[in-house]
Amino acid sequence: MLPHRLRIRKVVKENEQVKTFIFEGRMIAEPGQFVMVWLPGVGERPMSIACDDPFALSIAAVGPWSRAAHKLKAGDSMWVRGPYGNCYRLKGRKALVVGGGYGVAPLRFLCLRANAAGMKGVFVMGARNKSLLMSIPHCEHVITTDDGSAGMKGRATDALEMLLKKGKYDCVYTCGPEKMMRAVVALCEKYGTPYQVSIERYMKCGFGICGQCAINGALACYDGTIFDDVKGFEEFGKCRRDSCGKKIVD
Repeated sequence: MLPHRLRIRKVVKENEQVKTFIFEGRMIAEPGQFVMVWLPGVGERPMSIACDDPFALSIAAVGPWSRAAHKLKAGDSMWVRGPYGNCYRLKGRKALVVGGGYGVAPLRFLCLRANAAGMKGVFVMGARNKSLLMSIPHCEHVITTDDGSAGMKGRATDALEMLLKKGKYDCVYTCGPEKMMRAVVALCEKYGTPYQVSIERYMKCGFGICGQCAINGALACYDGTIFDDVKGFEEFGKCRRDSCGKKIVD
């Protein structure tokens, strides 16, 4: 699939680290899927889809590529191919969504779909501090910050356990730092609640050819990025690999 040039209609500053780029037009996509985004002269990176209509991407400035993206403004363009990967699958009538940092972006998309389907649920959003929080859709929610500058002081997993103790949920959907998601999985197993996690890895092709995103025999781009069973994924939440395949312990 060749990349298509998409013009940016609007740029929204979510917080001191994240900008959401809203494009002209829509994309047929599901929550949890991703696209490969090319910036000429800079490179190509995988990005989770933040919304389908209008098509939007939320990008955190964490490296050279994303900092270059942050310099773009309304009227500029990005080159996009996709969508790729599988998606979150809504189950039952009661959902519990747990997002950490800029992992909140694809979960907002999921919440819009859940609301449209008439589902009930709670959105738990965690960040290190108030300045790194992102906006959330209109739904019941719990905010946590590590330093207590907004919402409940503590981690998103603290709020998750509190909610799992109080009530029954059909599934927990999560996206964010892998150490957080590993803790989410442990709590889901403790309380007997199904889960779906979004696993990201360094990617080059996006559709299962290069093998760059392998994790313990699975390909994040092709078999995921959404997984409902991470047993046997020894690297999950512990390490990742760079562009040369070298293991980096987190």
